[in-house]
Amino acid sequence: METLEPKNSVAMEKPFPNITCAVCSKPYKNPRILSCLHSFCLQCLHHEIGKSGSQQKFQCPICERNTSIPVGGASGLPQNLHLEFEVEVAGYMSKMVNNSDVACDHCMDGGNVPAVVFCCTCHQFLCKMAYECHRTGRHLSKHNMVGLDQEGARQLHTTMKPRDHYCSQPNHGNNNLNLCCETCSLLVCRDCTTATHKSHTVKEISTVAKTHQIEITGALEDAREIMTKLTGAMDENNRMIEQVEISKRNASLAINKIFETLQQRLEERKKTLLSELEAISLSKTTALTLQKEQFEKMIGDIGHYTDMASQILQTHTDHEIVALGRLIPTELQATLKRVQTISLAPNQHSNITVSVQTDDLIRQLSKFGNVLDFYHSPSSSTWKSTSVAKVGTRYHVKIQSKTSKGAEGPHGGVEVKGEMRSKTHNGAVVYGEVEDHRDGTYTITLTPQTAGPHQLLITMDGQHIQNSPKDLDVRPKCDYRILCNAQQVIQCNGPRCVAIHDNVDIYVVSEDDCIYVFDQTGQLKKTIGSSGSGDGQFTYPSGLCIKGDVLYVADSGNHRVQKLTSGGKFLHKFGQQGSGQGQFNWPWGVIIDSNNKLIVSEYNNHRIQIFYEDGGWLLTIDGKSSGNHRFYFPWGLALDLQGNIHVASWAPNTIKVFTKEGVYVRMYGDPNRPSGIAIDDEGYSLVSEHSGNCLSIYDLEGNKIHTVGNMKEPWCTALDPRDGSVFIANHGDNTVLKYCV
Repeated sequence: METLEPKNSVAMEKPFPNITCAVCSKPYKNPRILSCLHSFCLQCLHHEIGKSGSQQKFQCPICERNTSIPVGGASGLPQNLHLEFEVEVAGYMSKMVNNSDVACDHCMDGGNVPAVVFCCTCHQFLCKMAYECHRTGRHLSKHNMVGLDQEGARQLHTTMKPRDHYCSQPNHGNNNLNLCCETCSLLVCRDCTTATHKSHTVKEISTVAKTHQIEITGALEDAREIMTKLTGAMDENNRMIEQVEISKRNASLAINKIFETLQQRLEERKKTLLSELEAISLSKTTALTLQKEQFEKMIGDIGHYTDMASQILQTHTDHEIVALGRLIPTELQATLKRVQTISLAPNQHSNITVSVQTDDLIRQLSKFGNVLDFYHSPSSSTWKSTSVAKVGTRYHVKIQSKTSKGAEGPHGGVEVKGEMRSKTHNGAVVYGEVEDHRDGTYTITLTPQTAGPHQLLITMDGQHIQNSPKDLDVRPKCDYRILCNAQQVIQCNGPRCVAIHDNVDIYVVSEDDCIYVFDQTGQLKKTIGSSGSGDGQFTYPSGLCIKGDVLYVADSGNHRVQKLTSGGKFLHKFGQQGSGQGQFNWPWGVIIDSNNKLIVSEYNNHRIQIFYEDGGWLLTIDGKSSGNHRFYFPWGLALDLQGNIHVASWAPNTIKVFTKEGVYVRMYGDPNRPSGIAIDDEGYSLVSEHSGNCLSIYDLEGNKIHTVGNMKEPWCTALDPRDGSVFIANHGDNTVLKYCV
């Protein structure tokens, strides 16, 4: 200590601790702490809780969080002893800094002796004499003293220690509160443990404090960890805000560029239309001007002859008239005849109209473009395609855009590109045509030009999507003339129909009134259905088609179509015996088009019916009609590349082709009782002949190009969507035959 003399007060460099109650705006008195860690004077809490009218919860005036009120009211809330100490320290600091004359707390003469130091141990201001006693006293010499100045006040905050806490219970002799009753969460003295806290869990306050310190330390570490995460999240949030601004700026530039391009194209189109207008106008004006000049010449010629004729009649004598002979009448008549040979109507009409589908354009413009609140993730977006393509044949890739969390994109508008790159042929590249379906899905169509190994690359906004690039085998066009002997034979009792699942499982409708499922090696995996008329049961099933994981079965003997999962679970059925709309008399073949319309042939009703996927009737193609429409006993069905329906008819023995609206297109072939038909992705038709015991292949014009024999009553033809392999339900020989192309 530099001096014991009091000094004039000087402003503190640091503010006092926050010791003011937010309710009364005065230093805290007996502060209690809420669960939100805000503190208030006990008396203020009593008053505020009383005003609120609730004795169960109290809303903090600062943060508005609720604190449960204990049974004892505000008095039962935890004491903020540290804040009490801060208030006490602040009071001493205020006296030391703001008052030049502080009386000694130790003298007994009325407090008029000025203090010169403050004892941080006794919490007393001391005069010079009292200070000397402290300095020389046996038990007082180790007390901490600070001067009454700014430096002393600053030291006070770190040097002064809290007072001991004493029990306020009567007859407890001011015992130290050095124990903690964990049962009541109260500080107690030694005598309390034998009275009101008997049988309670009581521990040394240092032990409980250590436990609390460990808990606080753990909570602090957790809080710091969370704070680190929150800080990182906030940084990411700030980065995202910046990215939003960048995205907004980029989108704004893109919008402006798009509409500048549109304006440029519109201006160019405007100039083109004006140029066309000028050309049409010039053509009309030129033609009309030439016609006008012709009229003017004829008028001049006729005027000349009429003037001469009038003059002759008025001035010429008979001799003079006769001398001229018939010159005037002849020339005048010749001129008049020339007039009669031409049209006197204008050779051009005056109308020049502008044909613009303004309403359609305005409607399209009102929906033109989308600003999307959707973040697609190329690495999460998926696509579907086969692993085999054919030279010169369109190859389709279907894409589903997704977010990083796997949610499907609700809108289009993403830049999608696809290319097929040859690993040979100097890396020749085929670029795909992209169709944006505006629902988050896209279709890319590519037509490979060379055979061999290729890579398929699909990108979104310049980034590869999931599983891109992917290896792709491009094969030459099918040459069905090489088909001769089956490469695989699967034994099956009375196969009537065969269909290939996308997972290459082979589904076979059997005369056992069930569907057998074989793997690609020909091993039986499972059996679907049994004989009967219940749901999922069959009576003489004959037709089958697969789309995705759904089977559609022509349950002929029950006169209905059943819908099952690929695992055999019944989903739906429709139809009953009859000849009305939606009724059946031996439904035989069933196929489904790209719009999920079901097409069913009826053997005994001699017709084709088209249904919605749920079985709702849509259209009937009546085979009993006259002319080219006529057909009887239809069996197999197939769809060509244009969506036309090919019908295998037994009477006449031919293939009839109709549009999906039921309009007759053509017929081709002369098969011997055609039973099954399949059309490949090049448009070739493969027709199994039930009585011809063979497979006939027709080109796009309907010319037969090849026949494969050595079959026995084949009922159905199917193609493997992966590699084009041909499957035949060889009913009469209880086998399914596979031919590789």
